Amino acid sequence: MTGAVAVLLADGRLHLQHGPIDIVAQAFGAAADVRAAHARAAARFATVLDELVAELPALRAEGAPVTGGIARRMAAAVAPYRPAFVTPMAAVAGAVAEEIAAALAGPGIDRAYANNGGDIALHLTPGTRLTCALAVTGGLDRVTVGAGDGVRGIATSGWRGRSFSFGIADAVTVLARTAAMADAAATMLANAVDLPGHPGIARRPACEMQAESDLGARPVTTGVPRLAARDRAAALAAGLVAAEGFRARGLIAGAALFLQGESVATGGPLITGFRKEREDA
Repeated sequence: MTGAVAVLLADGRLHLQHGPIDIVAQAFGAAADVRAAHARAAARFATVLDELVAELPALRAEGAPVTGGIARRMAAAVAPYRPAFVTPMAAVAGAVAEEIAAALAGPGIDRAYANNGGDIALHLTPGTRLTCALAVTGGLDRVTVGAGDGVRGIATSGWRGRSFSFGIADAVTVLARTAAMADAAATMLANAVDLPGHPGIARRPACEMQAESDLGARPVTTGVPRLAARDRAAALAAGLVAAEGFRARGLIAGAALFLQGESVATGGPLITGFRKEREDA
């Protein structure tokens, strides 16, 4: 395995890559402050993967004790969803994004973000805002988050994404107080958009798809046929019930759920009013 790589892109963004972790990050401020922020983020990123690998067996298990800062953030993000099955790995991308966004924050930096494969952590000082692009069904939509909105994390999950899902959502996008919380919630909501027992939905044990998956032999979705309107409505309704429950518990600020061209949402204008405008993240 090669070491961590940090490259400044032509447009001023910072690209961080190490093994499976691929982050695009950016700080906003005076040029010297931005250079210092990017240097902090690159230095912190250099140790992230080794820290996670050192605790990987515990992170792939339910409720095992962990010690590292990122690992503890992951464990805390998934804990509210038990006794449902979930391991800290459900929050790994968001937790890592948080760590990099925290490194970017510092003197002279009024806004910053770290986008870890679509799971985004934000740093916003009072009076600032960022517009983030979201890869969801039907095109690239955007959501604008202001400092006063109480949202610092955005995450998307679904059966078509880079992680396995028990459900059939094409995408579920979540806004939450932190990126780790958004990541965990997106995973659980993508699982909740489902039609258990539907004969047309293809599933395989996760361990057959990836030998060391934290999901073990639990069946994950590998194919979804074109569904009847009533089936789409039922699956989305199940996900919406879960999302509204999470929101009532303070676990999320809002969520939008997408399935075969249809969508439902909870969270008011912040999540339902995707803005068609220039994105920052």
